[in-house]
Amino acid sequence: MAIKNIGIIGAGIMGSGIAQVSALAGYQVVIQDITGEALDRSKEIIEKSLAKFAGKGKIQESDKDSALGRIHYTTQLEEVCKDADLIIEAIFENLEIKHETFKKIEAFAKPEAILASNTSALPITEIASVTSRGEKFIGLHFMNPVPLMKGLEVIRGQLTSDETFGACWDFAESIGKNPVEAVDFAGFIVSRLLDVLMNEAVKMVQEGNRPEDIDKAMELCAGHPMGPCKLLDLVGAEIAMHGMETMARDFGDGYKPHPLLKKRVLAGLLGRKTGRGFYDYTK
Repeated sequence: MAIKNIGIIGAGIMGSGIAQVSALAGYQVVIQDITGEALDRSKEIIEKSLAKFAGKGKIQESDKDSALGRIHYTTQLEEVCKDADLIIEAIFENLEIKHETFKKIEAFAKPEAILASNTSALPITEIASVTSRGEKFIGLHFMNPVPLMKGLEVIRGQLTSDETFGACWDFAESIGKNPVEAVDFAGFIVSRLLDVLMNEAVKMVQEGNRPEDIDKAMELCAGHPMGPCKLLDLVGAEIAMHGMETMARDFGDGYKPHPLLKKRVLAGLLGRKTGRGFYDYTK
């Protein structure tokens, strides 16, 4: 099962990062979003990131130019799907929206194409249930920021074939990732552990602990490279909240997001993406 052409649905931070690492590894990439503005932002993100890598000597200038030449942008779902060997969905963490998207993707994708979701928490089998190609459906959970993080969770659905799994494992390694297999339960490995940690940190802030003290304690005393409040700001409070809601649905009330986390999401204190979270990123 040869993968040469990559289609990416969603031109946000994650989709842009996946496009960048795929193009840098030599794949032809088409990235799709519903507005030209979103695609313009994606192009700017990718260009700045590759320029930074080239400026630090991590890649050659020619590598940067070649990668940029392999990435194409479109607002048309049919365009991103028609030639793709692997289609990776990287849109909002909402099951209904993902279902509607994959129904459309299946109609446009060639029969042999692999369909993948970059979901951080929603079970792969549940997402795949609206398609008729469960054997070609898989989870590829990239970590943020994609160009820097080496880890990638590869998740089999109930029907995922060995051929599909092997092709995606090889793809992960080809783009410089070190993949790990995760079982298909809500949150998989990474989100299930980290979302609980971040939710507990929110509780501790409610109890009077300062975010900077929580982060300092976990970085210096537990060896974490980034404290949970900083991590929540990086991930996005709404992403963690939706992950906790999914896990609470499947595993019980112990996984419910803390009320303060919900309040912060409603207030727009999502973290880096909005400029304010537990820390101020506008300065």
